[in-house]
Amino acid sequence: MKLEFIEIEKISKHVRKIYLNRPEKRNALCNPLRQELFRSLEELDNDREVKVIIIAGKGSCFCAGYDLSYNNAEDLPFHTSKTDGFWPRHVTDGAFKIWDLSTPVIAEVHGYCLAGGTELAASCDLVYVADDAEIGYPVVRSMSPPDNQFFPWLMGMRSAMEMMLTGESLSGEEAASHGFANKSFDKKSLSDEVIKIAEKVAKVPSDIQAINKRAVHRQMEAMGMRNGIRAGTEMQALAMHSKSTQEHLKELASGLKEALTKRDKEFGDYRTKEKD
Repeated sequence: MKLEFIEIEKISKHVRKIYLNRPEKRNALCNPLRQELFRSLEELDNDREVKVIIIAGKGSCFCAGYDLSYNNAEDLPFHTSKTDGFWPRHVTDGAFKIWDLSTPVIAEVHGYCLAGGTELAASCDLVYVADDAEIGYPVVRSMSPPDNQFFPWLMGMRSAMEMMLTGESLSGEEAASHGFANKSFDKKSLSDEVIKIAEKVAKVPSDIQAINKRAVHRQMEAMGMRNGIRAGTEMQALAMHSKSTQEHLKELASGLKEALTKRDKEFGDYRTKEKD
């Protein structure tokens, strides 16, 4: 498969790194990229030599979310029935595709990790972030809650509620303290530290690690995590019918950058933040 939107690097015999490779778009997710990503994850999961997969981003950030200039109803990387509310169901199905891989997957996050980027990172087994990363879901200010509701499960009710009601971002250090990430590191050392952790994970035989992963997931599923996240897709679908969301969608169609600036300017963050 020819890769245009991702790049795969062989770190060592048992570790591979997948880069989201749209730096000019801040690695915004579109379906051609997602097609390459899911197919590559499946191929690496079937490669007996590969024991750990890292997902990172090229350029200035991990991922700034979904590419809103792209029609994501087209070219889906896998089938989802296109009835009302299909998109959050589709995104959640993708999250669980990563969740259900036998191979451990690590997210290496620097810079922006926003909206769909947070959902991608949250789908991974381990998450390590740069101290100064910006992790948030600003979409709650103008459109809807997340497509998949990992956040209450990872961060607890209070932290998740604050994230939902303000749309503000967390630094990498805050993300680690709140439970979204495992640890944060200085930006310059992040990649090296993630590789060290990946090599530790790779020391355990793959057949045992597959069961180790599943053991944790089964406990979360027994508490209702998978069902809860799937139920959350209906909240996202309902929000898309609200008057405010419909008005924001018209603004996005008229001018993407202008609409996002309008969304965030009262908060003074993200693209409207004053530069030092």
